Amino acid sequence: MDLYIRADADSKIGIGHVMRCLAFAQAWQDQGGKIIFIGHCENEPLKRRILKEGFNFIPLDSACSDSDDLKSTITILKKNRKANKGDWFILDGYHFTSDYQKAIHETGINLLIIDDMNHLAHYHADIILNQNSNARQLTYNCDERTMLLLGTSYVFLRREFLKRNNSNRAIPQSARKIIVSLGGADPDNVTLKIIESLKILNNPDIDIDVVVGPANEHRENLRSVLESSRLSYHMLINPPDMVDLMADADMAISAGGGTYWELAYMGVPCIMIVLAENQRGVAEELAQSGAVMNLGWHNLLSCHDIAQAIKLLIISNQTRREMSKKGRTMIDGKGANLTINTMKSYKRSGRVSQ
Repeated sequence: MDLYIRADADSKIGIGHVMRCLAFAQAWQDQGGKIIFIGHCENEPLKRRILKEGFNFIPLDSACSDSDDLKSTITILKKNRKANKGDWFILDGYHFTSDYQKAIHETGINLLIIDDMNHLAHYHADIILNQNSNARQLTYNCDERTMLLLGTSYVFLRREFLKRNNSNRAIPQSARKIIVSLGGADPDNVTLKIIESLKILNNPDIDIDVVVGPANEHRENLRSVLESSRLSYHMLINPPDMVDLMADADMAISAGGGTYWELAYMGVPCIMIVLAENQRGVAEELAQSGAVMNLGWHNLLSCHDIAQAIKLLIISNQTRREMSKKGRTMIDGKGANLTINTMKSYKRSGRVSQ
């Protein structure tokens, strides 16, 4: 079976949709499948990574689910597909409408939609996958035969994480090494707010890794602020190895996107800040379970609020210990293979939730 993936990446959308599809594509490749990415990607390092992984990439002119996009995508499918192969198509992005889904599905290809927040009036798919902790609270209006794969059992992780032993984390009495990672784009420059908050603490014992994503347009501003500060820091632009950074971190400050699942798998205690509506329910559910400290919407937070939360987690050894355990328990790294096995055995019979 061949796998077609339609996802986009730019400074507004970020790179999260493409990155989690990349993780899934690696697992599909490991089982001998062929992968074709279709999408609009403004980030050259990300495009190079897709190609370096051995995946085909067919570019589109824009990140838009209009009629031209749909026509181009269906043309690509007709050109590349062989009939009756049981191929699968993945859609990952909030801009793909119900009509877009229906048109793709009507080509005869099996369709899996990766969703985060149940924002459409109706979904047309063979499988809907929502890997978030609050997924089972959502009621999807979808085709009768649609299978629902819901919850953190379906989180995808890239190979570099799966190769790492995540069970040997030491929890120091006081946190010293802090990783700050607000996603691939961070259009509202919340990273700057975190830096200003860390400056308020004036704690010479902490060392900060500031991760700046490949679609972040504020990097020079961040660099200038860091250089003029007294913080002990490393500014890392699109680092190739997030695994080592997370393995070394005592705690993290993160958004409620895909990076958090990597942090959870690695057992990194986390302060979570909500950057977008699709992250709100996830952050609330995780906080309720004790997996994270959720500070809520970024625009409602003062630097003083953030600084106080950071200080509290730095000194709270027991809280960090519990967060680390919950994260490692929640994410087992088997989500991609579990999904692939479901896809391979899928038959269009009746609607099922798993």
